[in-house]
Parts: sequence; C-alpha cells; structure tokens
Amino acid sequence: MTKKHILVIEDESSIADNITYALTSEGFNCSWAGIGSEGLDILAAKDIDLVILDVGLPDINGFEVCKIIRKSSDVPIIFLTARGEEIDRVVGLEIGGDDYVVKPFSPRELVARVKVILKRLPVQNVEPKPADQVFTVDEEKRHVTYCDVALELTFYEYGILKLLLSQPERVFTREQLMSEVWSTPEESFDRAVDTHIKTIRAKLRAIAPQNNLLTTHRGVGYSIKLK
Repeated sequence: MTKKHILVIEDESSIADNITYALTSEGFNCSWAGIGSEGLDILAAKDIDLVILDVGLPDINGFEVCKIIRKSSDVPIIFLTARGEEIDRVVGLEIGGDDYVVKPFSPRELVARVKVILKRLPVQNVEPKPADQVFTVDEEKRHVTYCDVALELTFYEYGILKLLLSQPERVFTREQLMSEVWSTPEESFDRAVDTHIKTIRAKLRAIAPQNNLLTTHRGVGYSIKLK
C-alpha cells in the first residue's frame, strides 16, 4: 500500500518536528514548509493527500493559503491555530477546512484526526438513490455530482450530503448528523453542522441557483429533496 503523503505548513520548527515525527512514526510520508508560499509550491509539485496548515504564518495568513488551495484542489485541510474562539473555527470551516486543532495539542491527537479524515469510512450502509440523475454518488471516489457537475466537497461536507441523500426528505437533527458523520462527535461543536450546511447550499446554488433542494427546519434540523 502506498504511504499517504502529508504536507505540514508550520513556521515553528519545534512544533513541525513533533508533528512530522508523530506522522512518520505512524507510517506517513511528510513534507514540511515553514511559510505559506513554500507550502503552495510543494503542493503544486507533489502528490499530497492531506495538508496540516498553521493559521499564523509569517508570510501569508493560513486562511488565505486555504483559499488559494481551494481554487484548484479539494485536498483535506486541518487548521492549526493558537486561537480557540468559535468564530475562527467557523471561518476555517466556511472557507473549506476539514478540521481544526487548537494549540497546544497532542501530536497523537492530531495524527488520530488525520487518520479519521483519510480513512474514508462509509457514513452508513444505505445506498443513496440517483435522484433522477440530479444527484449521483460515487462512494469509492467519495464524489457527488449535481446536475452533471462534480461538487468539490470537504470530508465532512461529503459525509453530510451523502447521509441526507440516503433518505431524501427525512429531517436529520444536528445531533444525528454529528453522530453519523463525525467519528468523535463530542470533538465538534453545534455550529460546525450549520457551517457545513451553509457551504453545501452555496455550492449547490452556484450550479443551479433556481433549485432549493436543501431545506432548513428551524429548531429541528435539515433535509434534502431529490427534485
């Protein structure tokens, strides 16, 4: 089996050393960049499976690096930051981050989160319907197409959308979505689901603005229609 290649973009060498040591000890290949521009160069040159991205980089803010990456790639991104405010986590998720780890953290915890994202666990065993070809789901590749256009989804966006599509028009509560999609739901926060729903809805509207298939049930949860 080919080793997964992790790119660590972190300006503090001691933190980067601890992360890369923990990852290589678990069988991953690692590349390290101390600044955002160098990280972008490595990402363009190498086949990277996941990016660990510090927010407080000296040359480019990590959120800006994420925005640049998302213009051409859906590679999973885990943010590292010294800031723990919920608004920072929400911003990170809204611009395409897959997870968020606040410093100080355990390298073993970070490795565990990397494994969760790369594991590609099926959300549940219900096969999603093709939705009269409005939606199609390729579980092997973790791809969803909408109106024949491939959606660029983060790890959790894919999980949420796949779960909603598995039972069209069923209303899923936030707690149910977190329980099914997150392997450790207690590590998430309520607004994470809302944030991911917001980004999924924006991606659907960008393709077919006339459709309104993703429904918010205030005080309850979310559901999706097939047409």
